Amino acid sequence: MQTAPTTTTAFYVQSVISFGVSVTALAVGVAYLPVNGWVRAFLSLGLLYVVTSTFTLAKCVRDRQEESTLVGRVDQARLDKLLAEHDPFKVD
Repeated sequence: MQTAPTTTTAFYVQSVISFGVSVTALAVGVAYLPVNGWVRAFLSLGLLYVVTSTFTLAKCVRDRQEESTLVGRVDQARLDKLLAEHDPFKVD
């Protein structure tokens, strides 16, 4: 039987720090960009859109994986039950 893969604390912390650094660096870059306010606002809105759509995509991928794992376990349980009940030497 397969065990569920687990995320280590180090990987989780690295992911959070990486995300924080990348968003902060881009936000600071947009803030100090030598352009007028409209361009800065447009780029900031684009940054927010990318961040929110990234979270949405990650949630959808995770949900699909969990759904397929659950369906796979149910199918495996059904197959195990059928194999356990099957007796090839049974005479009717």
